[in-house]
Amino acid sequence: MADFPNTARVVVIGGGVNGVSALYHLARKGWSDVVLLERTELTAGSTWHAAGLLPLFNMSYSVGQLHQYSVELYKRLEAETGQAVSFHQTGNLRLATNRDRMDEYRNYQCTAETIGVECHLIGVEEIKKLWPLINAEGLVGALWHPTDGHIAPVDVTMALAKGARDKGGRIFQHTAVTGIERNGSAEWVVKTTKGDIACEHVVCATGNYARTTAKMVGLEIPAVPVEHQYIVTDVDPVLKEYRAAGNPELPVLRESDAQYYFREERNGWILGPYEKHAPACFVDGVPPTFEKDLFPGDLERLMPHVEACMNRVPSFENAGIKDIVNGPISYTPDGNPMVGPAFGLPNLWISEGHSFGITAAGGAGWQLAEWMVEGEPTVDMMGVDPRRFGVVSKKFAKIKNEEAYEHVFFNHYPMEERRAGRPAKTPPAYERLDRAGAVWGQAFGWERPNWFAPQGVEAKDIYSFRRSNWFEHVGNEVRAMRERVGLLELSSFAKYTVEGRGARDWLDRMIANNVPKSVGRMNLCHALNPSGSVRAEFTILRLPDGLYGERFYVVGPGRAHDMDWDFLTRQLPRDGSVILQDVTTQYGVFVLAGPDSRKVLEQLADADVSNQGFPWLTGRDIPVGWCPAVRALRVNFVGSLGWELHHPIEYQNHLYDQIMEAGKEFGIGLVGMRAMDSMRLEKSYRLFGTDLNAENSILEAGLARFVRLNKAGFTGREALVRQQEAGIPNTYCTIEIEADDADPFGNEPIFMDGEVVGRGTAGGYGHTIGKSLMLGYVKTPFAEIGRECQVRVLDQLRPARIVAESPYDPDNAALRA
Repeated sequence: MADFPNTARVVVIGGGVNGVSALYHLARKGWSDVVLLERTELTAGSTWHAAGLLPLFNMSYSVGQLHQYSVELYKRLEAETGQAVSFHQTGNLRLATNRDRMDEYRNYQCTAETIGVECHLIGVEEIKKLWPLINAEGLVGALWHPTDGHIAPVDVTMALAKGARDKGGRIFQHTAVTGIERNGSAEWVVKTTKGDIACEHVVCATGNYARTTAKMVGLEIPAVPVEHQYIVTDVDPVLKEYRAAGNPELPVLRESDAQYYFREERNGWILGPYEKHAPACFVDGVPPTFEKDLFPGDLERLMPHVEACMNRVPSFENAGIKDIVNGPISYTPDGNPMVGPAFGLPNLWISEGHSFGITAAGGAGWQLAEWMVEGEPTVDMMGVDPRRFGVVSKKFAKIKNEEAYEHVFFNHYPMEERRAGRPAKTPPAYERLDRAGAVWGQAFGWERPNWFAPQGVEAKDIYSFRRSNWFEHVGNEVRAMRERVGLLELSSFAKYTVEGRGARDWLDRMIANNVPKSVGRMNLCHALNPSGSVRAEFTILRLPDGLYGERFYVVGPGRAHDMDWDFLTRQLPRDGSVILQDVTTQYGVFVLAGPDSRKVLEQLADADVSNQGFPWLTGRDIPVGWCPAVRALRVNFVGSLGWELHHPIEYQNHLYDQIMEAGKEFGIGLVGMRAMDSMRLEKSYRLFGTDLNAENSILEAGLARFVRLNKAGFTGREALVRQQEAGIPNTYCTIEIEADDADPFGNEPIFMDGEVVGRGTAGGYGHTIGKSLMLGYVKTPFAEIGRECQVRVLDQLRPARIVAESPYDPDNAALRA
């Protein structure tokens, strides 16, 4: 074709609503040389058979912002483009039949208030007024979103396409991509049935084809479709009469406890269940014959939901079934989409796994464009980063995605641990810890004890939005570590070694702090985004020099392993001056901490571990037990005297047995992640990914002591200087809350004089100080120590006040003991 380009700045692959949204937003940001390729016609994938709902409800702070942006965009899109989008702002009513469900809605309301989404908790009488055709028996309340509704997926896609074309974007339909390669000029070459296009960036937004597209560049991603069914009915005479009387369209109805959504459709209904055992599909790729096709409907699988809906809306029984739409909808293991950079590949971007694609499309395209054009997103996107899963197998992706589909309407408890595909990655001491009563959680696939059930107590979580069955036992673990000595298994840490003649300079250019100079010293260091927010957090230990020059041991958060490895390797010099190794699986980690931890270690270590011989913030390799070299770091995330013991992983069981035996006389206790979190809250320690995020600078986070503004060259420095001159807008605060049976989790709004002045990023109970605590950001003019405020915890505005940092041991006497 004469007009088919051979070059472009960006090639977007996929003509569903998410691909077209990416094209639209890139063009809107001023990148006019952008091209979209669609193998058949726009909307030919899952977009065309989507139900078009726009649920603002999402427990994720980041995904909630994407959904909010989408709804606001779609409202103005018709005026901008002249293309109708068929937006029905009916509102959305989420029903509850029990207290736990209402608690979920109360917890969500906290997130909604922090991002500015209007929602209301209402009672049964208000439900009846909003939905007169309902049978309200058994209901206890509902969540009401007045700005929610539904839209025509094809129409909104066409409006985005017109908006993109108006700004210079080009769309080529009936253009199949047959390959993606890198050329000698470090450009991408997208091979198509109409010719090749060389480009700087590629965006993969291919929906059901996500795994096939990813394999073209050697990626294995866990975006697998699941069959989603919905029923379209004939006319319901009762509904027809109701509308003929001049009544407005009824709100979209969701009965979460019966796992379905329900809305009007031309005087009839659409019923969309999320049933158990819905199968994954296209695990090995989409058949070439599958175009705008559907699967046969399976009414038997839907019948429990049909019967539940008949009970809730009696007139539904009178509406005959006209059609069962059963089509593929892409899912990911946690149900959230994958939006952002592809692992290990420069300028390759992912927008896949959109199970709520219409709702997320506007926001996903917006943030993808921000990331590509400006170098970072404006919303914290860690919860949707494509690299958050690591490399997972096809079989694992299949069973986790089926689980995610089944859990759409499950109660979204903040501490929920889903069981499918586990255990996968286990430390050697797993069986020993399991026999000791470990109740397991996972991070980046690694099994980690969350808490330990004492003898006679069932080793099982009972989830709640309030204090639950582990509360007392976690408190005992905290007291064991604070008052005696405790042992925590933490092998999930990401661990790297950096060596070479250029190692120091390379690390120094990446971080805002100084690289430790003396052998055995360590520093907490942060790599920043251009805006000055935290991109990565590392503990860096200077090791004795090696054969190739200076050596460093670098430790990072386990959840961020692939994000950090990707970040590090992309910046690695190609001249051989720096040798970077990932040693995560070579080293296990125990945290041994508490006032008696030194007494335990003294019995096992062939080294001076006194305060003079082994001071705080130092580290070195020492023999412990039969292990000739344990890398002992005198640092921890609980704020007590103690060590992180990084050991060759094959010695873990030996060390576990030796430590537990040596600790008997001191009453050693096993400690889980929930106790660690309680202790870190008491020290006001910031956690990467929540407290340290892409939306707040490191100065706002109160970590100026780890920033060397007199050091030129590190990313983010200029933004920090500007912010310091203009005034830091938000201040990181520790807040005590007068709570009773429920504590904050994070994302709660902070009120002063009826105005939201901040949001929590983490929360829980400090068992040592006996206080409910929250960490978070408050607008700087309001962030005074001693200032009274209110924090929403579930449905109550609880009295609270800002307190000084580190309520436990503010002078670090325990750490330095």
